[in-house]
Amino acid sequence: MNSEDNLIVDAAVRIFQDMVVPSLINEAEAGVWPSALWETLEENGLTLAWGSDALGGAGIAMGDGFALLKEAGRHSVPVPLAETMLAAWLLGNAGIEFPMGPMTIAPTQINTKIKVGADGALTGTARYVPFARRTEHVAVLANSDAGKVIALVRTADCAIRENQSIAGEPADEVSFDGVKPTKSVRAPEGFDEQALFAMGAAIRSVQIAGGLQKILDQSVQYSVERSQFGRPIAKFQAIQHGLAQLAGEAAAAGAAADAAAEAMAATNGLGMIARAEVAAAKTRTGEAATIGTAIAHQTHGAMGFTYEHSLHHATRRLWAWRDEFGNESYWAIELGRMVAAEGADMLWPFVTGKE
Repeated sequence: MNSEDNLIVDAAVRIFQDMVVPSLINEAEAGVWPSALWETLEENGLTLAWGSDALGGAGIAMGDGFALLKEAGRHSVPVPLAETMLAAWLLGNAGIEFPMGPMTIAPTQINTKIKVGADGALTGTARYVPFARRTEHVAVLANSDAGKVIALVRTADCAIRENQSIAGEPADEVSFDGVKPTKSVRAPEGFDEQALFAMGAAIRSVQIAGGLQKILDQSVQYSVERSQFGRPIAKFQAIQHGLAQLAGEAAAAGAAADAAAEAMAATNGLGMIARAEVAAAKTRTGEAATIGTAIAHQTHGAMGFTYEHSLHHATRRLWAWRDEFGNESYWAIELGRMVAAEGADMLWPFVTGKE
């Protein structure tokens, strides 16, 4: 990370610390759009961080964008920052100029196919599209007779059926039937649903890593402040054991997510080795999310299960992110398929990423 991009991430952290307070997250879940937060992020160029400056973006390196998203995960940022950055990445690879305002991406399920007809209109329905109702545009990867197409669609032109994730955030069903994109371009070689899915999974992995660090810090602080039988619960061996396990899960998830981010940054999200790193990261961070949330709530006891306590802001997002863009079971199977496809002679180079 160079000094300029380091300043960008530092600026994001200051914004998150100042503005993303528990009341804001609760209000967003209740349906109140955090307009001041979004405007601040947009004014600082963070929403289009991955967008080329030639197309209206900030043009920061992909690795630095992942660092930004880890911090967003740590602070449970309740706006589609990750989704807008992902949309800008996809649009940028097609040379499509970025619109201002929040964006999302479709499809997010690997078995979903959106098609472009001869008249240029789209057909197909995408489920669990994050923040769809809160966005102004959707970046779509669609299929045509001539190959893959990257398209920019106005959300207002789509039919949206509202749904929400376990985190209380929009996860809507979007119908593109009869919708004509404002812009569509033939996708570059290699940009298919698997590439988009891998990029989304890498993003969720770093967000999970950030969220796990948050609940670790929160659990350690609570164990020091909370007393039972005349002494802090941090003095009890069972609590110490749980916190040590949580720290290990957070460290393992962070290492796996960082490796995936580094691989994706080196290849722009393309290539078998990068996807293998993503598969390993999404598998490991998903497991860590399951174990880590259980330990954090055990440490906090009944207090942590109340809606008034802020612990749920991170833990419910960890559970939601665990299942988005493929859960750990899906990616474990995919990793096995990749290894099998390479054959026995390529096992070592495949595992190490070296010839």
